[in-house]
Amino acid sequence: MNRRNFLATAVPATFALLPPSRIFAELAANDPYRNNIGLQVYTLRNQLSKEQAVATIKSIADFGYKQIEPYGFPGKSKLVKIAKDHGLAVTSSHFEWNCVVNPDDNNKISFEEILDAASDEGVKHLVVPYLVDRNRKTLDDYKKVAENCNKAAAKAKEAGIQLAYHNHAFEFEPKEDGKCGFDILIAEFSPDMKFELDVFWVKAGNHDPVAMLEKLSGRVSQLHLKDLRKEVSLPNYNGIQKEDFEELGDGMIPMEPIIKAAAKAGVDNCHVEQDHSPDPLASVKKSLDYLHTL
Repeated sequence: MNRRNFLATAVPATFALLPPSRIFAELAANDPYRNNIGLQVYTLRNQLSKEQAVATIKSIADFGYKQIEPYGFPGKSKLVKIAKDHGLAVTSSHFEWNCVVNPDDNNKISFEEILDAASDEGVKHLVVPYLVDRNRKTLDDYKKVAENCNKAAAKAKEAGIQLAYHNHAFEFEPKEDGKCGFDILIAEFSPDMKFELDVFWVKAGNHDPVAMLEKLSGRVSQLHLKDLRKEVSLPNYNGIQKEDFEELGDGMIPMEPIIKAAAKAGVDNCHVEQDHSPDPLASVKKSLDYLHTL
């Protein structure tokens, strides 16, 4: 038997003797996303009550997640300590974004205060998670959003923090002259402002996530991995239902090409998310188990 044939048979045989967790560790040794896979904990918002927070975070770590992405920062900053106590990193967080998008409102907290809190906690990425209706009616609304985000991104850069914007499907809905809000954000965001691309909502907007990653190469700092029910008609800008959210591998979105495209596009981190599930803990475990098999 020559060396090549020996390796072809010996390596699989060796893996067969290992427990599944060890096999994953061996196969993922050079995969930065699987090695550092995150979970956007909005998925477990009902399980993160004061009484359940520690047990829930422990479950996330036991499943094999390596980091969490909180929401509502800095109001959820207690989760950061709990996560770190269980060996989970916190590199990115959604935050109370109105102070960025609508800085002239009477906001309870300033963006400068949020940056200070992020610096104190070691959070290096902050993400604008949503736009309310008044900020997305027209293309001019999106231009104003981009202008305000660019100003905030410059401040964040001075603090050593990267600001990004998380998409939904509504940004892809055509408006004046056939353009959509996402077209404006792509055109208007400064080099300091990045995207957190959510592949579920990209697909719901009837776009290919891989092609979008290629288009935005170098401009995507975070990636949300979630799956869309196969029977959903596309595009679907505003009609997604709770049952349309699937565990990874059960829907219409192939994940492996996305993970490969993310590496080429320079994405920093990938986070699993599932907005709705009748059993969120079981869902996030199932999604991670699926990623282990790719």
